[in-house]
Amino acid sequence: MLDKVQEDRARKLQAIRDLGIDPYGGRYDTAEDIASILGRFQEPKEGQVADAAGRLVLLRDMGKMIFAHIRDQTGQMQICLRKDQPARPPKGLEGRDWDLAKLLDLGDIVGASGPLMRTKTGEITIFADRLALLCKSLEPMPEKFHGLVDVEIRYRQRYLDLMTNPESLEVFRKRIAIIEHFRERLKARGFVEVETPMMQAVYGGAAARPFTTHHNTLDCDLYLRISPELYLKRLLVGGMNKVFEINRNFRNEGLDTRHNPEFTMMELYQAYADYEVMMGITEELISTAAETVGGSAKLRYGEMEMDYSRPWPRKTYDELLREHAGVSMRHPSALRAKARQLGVEEGNKDDAVVADEVFKLTVEPELAKMDRPIFVKDYPAELCPLTRRKTDDPSVALRFECFIAGMEIANAYTELNDPAVQEANFRQQLRGEAEGETMRVMDEDFVTALRHGMPPAGGLGIGIDRVVMLLTNQQSIRDVVLFPLLRPETK
Repeated sequence: MLDKVQEDRARKLQAIRDLGIDPYGGRYDTAEDIASILGRFQEPKEGQVADAAGRLVLLRDMGKMIFAHIRDQTGQMQICLRKDQPARPPKGLEGRDWDLAKLLDLGDIVGASGPLMRTKTGEITIFADRLALLCKSLEPMPEKFHGLVDVEIRYRQRYLDLMTNPESLEVFRKRIAIIEHFRERLKARGFVEVETPMMQAVYGGAAARPFTTHHNTLDCDLYLRISPELYLKRLLVGGMNKVFEINRNFRNEGLDTRHNPEFTMMELYQAYADYEVMMGITEELISTAAETVGGSAKLRYGEMEMDYSRPWPRKTYDELLREHAGVSMRHPSALRAKARQLGVEEGNKDDAVVADEVFKLTVEPELAKMDRPIFVKDYPAELCPLTRRKTDDPSVALRFECFIAGMEIANAYTELNDPAVQEANFRQQLRGEAEGETMRVMDEDFVTALRHGMPPAGGLGIGIDRVVMLLTNQQSIRDVVLFPLLRPETK
């Protein structure tokens, strides 16, 4: 069946060429967005005209009249193609244009212009007196009336998903809007957008396994960055007081509905601020983005209605452990007993690591049930080597994580700027390499930068992909990443 369809389209391709028409078109920059055309239509005003371009997604050939729907990135509308009959205005298509109309298929990209009117059935329609073929499609559109539903094909051939599923296109339009909204809000606060290296000789800023590559000319290994943090902090040292970057991070880890090895992160740093300031920024960015793209501070996510209105609740890490696990990170023996009860092998692990495993098993499932975002703050210091510690309690790091629907959305610190403590923390990480830590080489230059003096600062990282998931009600990260990583196809 497919071969027959392809043969028929190839035959039409040749017939179009025989008409002297280039089947792959050319410049056509007179078209107006479909949403704009539909929005400006007035009735009973006469003499309105329109010029649109898009992909044919519906064709009804009625002999001397063809009704078609074309779609662009802003919407969909009807065009009427009919053979010109001088006695029946408005003017239709003459000669070669009409011959072309009879050779069109679903999936072809066309331009059409002419009077703009409403049909007897009430649909706003361009009655074309000019038709241009901009690209002949040689493959049939999938699921032509119901959209593309095969999940594997949607991810592998995203162009088909966007072509046939307006809902998918709208998700990615909202993604763009969310990112632009973040940019505008930060720039209004005086932040400047910067770019830092994607390939790094020494990686750092997170605990993750990197992707490794090799530079032939320099004959050295390089790493795709796991975080831009240490470079952005260098900019604070250099005197750039408010900086942010929206770009890719790469972590050589597993794939699931919340993780993709290549993901988009926004990181920002503000001199003379702290993690409390970062909480305010996080609330502002996400709550106003919800109102911008969703029209409300309350948006559906799965079975829940999430309320993004400010302020968001704040609880300490230890408060939540005591509430949901019945133990405190300040009582290691009780904590380890709880860990054993939960089936955690705790014998050779530090107290902070044991606390975190208990937290993940007991607290995080409860956070997933909340219909509000929550800030979890004041983490065990041993888990946070780049974070300033509380002056009156060095066992606690001035760090928060923001959880929404059980997902970690943001991570922020009051930044550590004491070079001696930072160097000691790095060396502690290096000693942990044998236990599975991923830091292999200390970033000596970053320590040198701190020795020149970095102002006290707050730093924040927000996972863009997860925010988009939440604000567009998508349950998988693959539905908000245009081209997610997939296992290679087997022939």
